Amino acid sequence: MSNDKQMTFLSHLEELRWRLVKAVISILIFAIIIWIYQEWIMENLFLSMNKKTFITFQLMCDYTKICITEIPVKMQSMSMGGQFSYSMMMSFMGGLVLSFPYIFYQFWGFVRPGLKLNEINATKGIVFFVSLLFFSGIIFGYFIVAPLSVQFFGSYQISKEIENNFTISSYMGTVFSTIFYSGLLFLLPMVSYLLTRIGLITPVFLRKYRKHSIVVVLILAAIITPPDVVSQIIVSIPIVILYEVGIMVSARAAKKIERESMT
Repeated sequence: MSNDKQMTFLSHLEELRWRLVKAVISILIFAIIIWIYQEWIMENLFLSMNKKTFITFQLMCDYTKICITEIPVKMQSMSMGGQFSYSMMMSFMGGLVLSFPYIFYQFWGFVRPGLKLNEINATKGIVFFVSLLFFSGIIFGYFIVAPLSVQFFGSYQISKEIENNFTISSYMGTVFSTIFYSGLLFLLPMVSYLLTRIGLITPVFLRKYRKHSIVVVLILAAIITPPDVVSQIIVSIPIVILYEVGIMVSARAAKKIERESMT
């Protein structure tokens, strides 16, 4: 009996190892593609955020009449291997983001056999919805949060005597972190659903702390956006909506749990 258990445990480890290998391979494939086109990606997708011609700034100027002037930012690399090491980091992070659906699919494929039938039924389509929410957050972070952060920090000067000469790691670190964390933040409704299903939170708990969450959202929006009301509202509204969606999803999950307990 102990040998059977040991073999079962080892087989699970073997399955986990191969799923991790597949996930790493998917990251490497996308990372190689990004590495090949790194110059175009850097200039057209990221460095373009500090120019007034970036699509977000153009739309803001057209529809809100808030027009961004040229952002006085200069880029530099302060170490011998700075540009090379950050090219590696950009390729890896890009590979991680682009392969996220496949990585989550591998993770869920490992976890799913250990779930009960009702839990499997309750999480149908989870890979699709998690991927959809994640990439929605990535898009929101790229077109809204990151450019507004670049515009604010790039334009802010204590004195005109001080130039904003950012290192590439500082600039890209800010851009990548805001984009990636926006993607994770958009997973809030799914997190609310799963935590409700396992009994860690309830819709009553989420409603109780709704006012607190709104205050936190407004503070974050004030920090990462330029000091104007329009930009803060643009960032705040989707996050507040996500919290409300999380409450609705949690309430639906709670009702489903109640129905299942009665059958």
